[in-house]
Amino acid sequence: MTGRFSRVLSLAAVLLATIACQTGAARAALMWEPASQAAAPARHDVVTWGASADQMGEGTADRGYRLVVHTSAAGSGVRVRLSNAFGDRPLTLDSVYAGLQSQGAALKPGSNKRLTFDGARTVTVPAGATAWSDPLPGNLPAGSNLVVSLHSPDAAGPGTGHWMAMQTSYTDQGDHTAEASAANWTDTTGSWWYLDAVSVRPSDPATGAVVALGDSITDGWASTTDQNRRWPDYLARRLQKADTEVKGVADEGISGNKVLANGAGQAALNRLDRDVLSQPGVRTVFLFEGVNDIKAHTGVTAADLIAGYREIVRRAHAAGKCVVASTVGPFEGWSEWDPAGEAVRQEVNRYIRTSGEFDGMADFDRILRSPYDQARMLPFLDGGDHIHPNDKGMAAMADSVDLAGLNCDNS
Repeated sequence: MTGRFSRVLSLAAVLLATIACQTGAARAALMWEPASQAAAPARHDVVTWGASADQMGEGTADRGYRLVVHTSAAGSGVRVRLSNAFGDRPLTLDSVYAGLQSQGAALKPGSNKRLTFDGARTVTVPAGATAWSDPLPGNLPAGSNLVVSLHSPDAAGPGTGHWMAMQTSYTDQGDHTAEASAANWTDTTGSWWYLDAVSVRPSDPATGAVVALGDSITDGWASTTDQNRRWPDYLARRLQKADTEVKGVADEGISGNKVLANGAGQAALNRLDRDVLSQPGVRTVFLFEGVNDIKAHTGVTAADLIAGYREIVRRAHAAGKCVVASTVGPFEGWSEWDPAGEAVRQEVNRYIRTSGEFDGMADFDRILRSPYDQARMLPFLDGGDHIHPNDKGMAAMADSVDLAGLNCDNS
């Protein structure tokens, strides 16, 4: 009897040790902030960061990238989307990690966690395709500097990424993705490679996101690098403080982009599905684009641009999204400005202000223009080239957005 009792006690001790070990492992797997243990309602993913995919230079085998991105909405279950949209062959990534930035390429101790894809540590993304990671456990606070480190053993051919990040990231040869230290990340890059979206699962199932579809102004040109001072960044900070269900912001601007024609990135009409409508949790599309169509002197008329806007609205509404549009900003003083283009801009802006075809409207032209010459940007807000606002201009644009108008429902 005593022997049997001893064996029972031994078995109980083993079981307790096993449970303790599993609990410790679970805690070790948690990311950044502990996830709530309370029962929660069903949740959905919401984009917390995005950057439009475009064709980059040639991919390099055995190259690693440590990419710094600034998130908007808070939530658990972080997932990243890897893109091979412009590749001409499959892209293999054999190691992908996500952590929190400490300083430069260095990560906060214990924050760097391996990402998997359908349970596997390696993912091969077909040419023209994207791939979402599995969710990581734990919570990511709003406004975090998330660092995604990835490595490809055999990248070649056209790369996919976002050229003008306005953010310093890091790169080097070899696989150093698991390292929290910055020691082996000695090169810098001003672009994001192979990464085009990050999502979270907010605690409130009503939480949604807005996607800014635009050109270099939305992309942040003339704002301060590494400071997250693009107008969508300022908008994201306003949304975090506001009583609104819209918390996620994805910046899908491409420098030089047009509504109607490919060139600097695919035209807005051609990238709408991939860059905007495919993002999780999107409630509203914020359309601020058209100046590059106007100033290119290709014969684009106001009627042409209006037709393009209407097509974006039609497709967004068919997908259950609302569309808020902004007027086209002033650009007299830019080398391509002329009276004919200004006439087109004014006609397009009248349509945006008065047509009633959008679910909401922002008037960036009114915010940015000089009261003494309404074709020209106010010098105080001018980044120096008379078309791109500076940090103050970016903030003024974001401050003018009606947040309630982003919270509409077209589903």
